[in-house]
Amino acid sequence: MSIDRVATFAQSQFYLAQVLKANSALNTTQNQVSSGKVSDTYAGIGDKTAALEGARSAAARNQAYQSATNLALTQTDLQDTQLTELSNLAQQLKNAVSTAAANADGTDLISTAGSIFQQAKSILNSTDANGNYIYGGQNSDKPPFTATSLADLVSNPISTYFQNGNIAKSVTVGDGQTQQIGVLASDIGTQLMNALASLYTADTPPGSLNGPLTDAQSTNLTDTVMPQAQQAYVVLNTASAKNGDAYKNLQDVQTNQTSLVNLYQGFVSNIEDVDMATAITNLNQNQTALQAALEVTAKLNNLSLLNYLPTTMG
Repeated sequence: MSIDRVATFAQSQFYLAQVLKANSALNTTQNQVSSGKVSDTYAGIGDKTAALEGARSAAARNQAYQSATNLALTQTDLQDTQLTELSNLAQQLKNAVSTAAANADGTDLISTAGSIFQQAKSILNSTDANGNYIYGGQNSDKPPFTATSLADLVSNPISTYFQNGNIAKSVTVGDGQTQQIGVLASDIGTQLMNALASLYTADTPPGSLNGPLTDAQSTNLTDTVMPQAQQAYVVLNTASAKNGDAYKNLQDVQTNQTSLVNLYQGFVSNIEDVDMATAITNLNQNQTALQAALEVTAKLNNLSLLNYLPTTMG
């Protein structure tokens, strides 16, 4: 007769299934502990998949808005410095004309005007880090101001020297939310160039203002050039204030964007990130369960009727 095993085929299959189940659970918890994620597949996320992808998409969209806002803040900060410089140049022109008229002495007045022109031209044609002209509007690939000297300002209409576009740059900072940040060269430079052109015209014949001034010359400076220089100063201060408002708005938007990104990322984390303490506990339990299942299965397969027969015959 044969000595059969005590365990049946059905019992063996049952315990083998338990081993496979315990091994699968162990693999899952090992992956969770090593990756920090609930699962690396949508199946593991289950019915929360749609919510997870929605939150990820929203977080990515707001991160893109953040990047655009950061660049916009950099540009408006640069514009603040440059608009302040232009305003100072308008103030410098006012002071020079006022002093010349008050003292009836225009020595170096045209020379000062030439220096102001060159500095203003440099600012109006300034570029960003990518080589785009900041004050060019949609025509950011070419210099927005093309006059090369004071003489140009009286040779042709001043408007012909402004080649910028007519659409100021805006940036999208949120869903359906934009902020204008661009400033056009013609908007901030026309009045200043008008004042410089009037001063250059007053110096007729050339050099007539470089020295003692007649009453007529002093009056012309006071009544014609000074009001234009003052208007240029007001225009530039207004542009600077508007730019400052844009900067403040962008800062507020940036704060809101950061809050939204943190909110969406937190939502994503709540769905896909594991509670590490719980995951480690489950890992230890699954290791114990697998070990127990393997031991039971091994003992079951090794049992036979011999284990139950007496060792001696009476």
